[in-house]
Amino acid sequence: MKSPLLLALLLPATALAAPAAANTALARALTFHASFDTGLDADFSRGEKTCYLRTKTDLMPAALNDDVQLAPGAGRFGGALHFPKKGNTRPLFKDGGTLGYNGQSWSATVSVWLRLDPDKDLEPGYCDPVQIVGDDSKKGFIFLEWSKDESPRFFRFAIRPLQHIWDPQNVGWGALPFEQRPMVQVARAPFSREAWTHAVFTLDKINDKSAKPTGRLWLNGKLQGAIENWDLTFAWAPDAANLVLGAAYVGHLDDLAVFDRALTAAEVQQLMALKNGVRDLRP
Repeated sequence: MKSPLLLALLLPATALAAPAAANTALARALTFHASFDTGLDADFSRGEKTCYLRTKTDLMPAALNDDVQLAPGAGRFGGALHFPKKGNTRPLFKDGGTLGYNGQSWSATVSVWLRLDPDKDLEPGYCDPVQIVGDDSKKGFIFLEWSKDESPRFFRFAIRPLQHIWDPQNVGWGALPFEQRPMVQVARAPFSREAWTHAVFTLDKINDKSAKPTGRLWLNGKLQGAIENWDLTFAWAPDAANLVLGAAYVGHLDDLAVFDRALTAAEVQQLMALKNGVRDLRP
């Protein structure tokens, strides 16, 4: 039998080991991190670090401009990306191991911090701070979105599979009743100019015919809902997936990260609590 003194010495070590092990598991799953402290390119990536912009014919390395700026020292951790107005610049990152898209069974998690007042800062129309797009939106489309007409605006996470699945009558996204859309909708999401909001969405077993594909949305560590009981089949070309930022977005964005599996609820909490953000997970 261990002495009381030995137990007292062992307990603190055990307590410290649990968070360390959790951080190690998160670090192993990390595929991408962009801090936006010094530029648009990622700090870490299993694929390319380069941030791109799409032209009419190709991709070109992204550059800061009037639509997209850096805000040194204004981020949740260090600097941040700032979209001062609704513009046409949409920074993107190629997959290439970052998102891990595949046609058999695709799982991933995207984490980002946002700071804005949607009802004061956003201009009319839909706003998507984060999208995952492929070669054709009719073959699949994933996004965080603020609605365009409601006041206050709804915040949404959507996984749109092949269009004939979610829109068999071809009426369009805006015309479908809310309850018939593959999305999580939040009526009063906790966004403001004064505080950062942590948004995390997970993708679990997308394209897997033998499983039940699911997507979940967390805000500030609290589960907001799940997309389930849907056929979430995509048909993107294998190398076509891109992570896109700032579609009509006005506000700050920081500490963007991607993981190669659907994080658990406990891991989302662990991620949110990192003292220095995702850089704490990197070597």
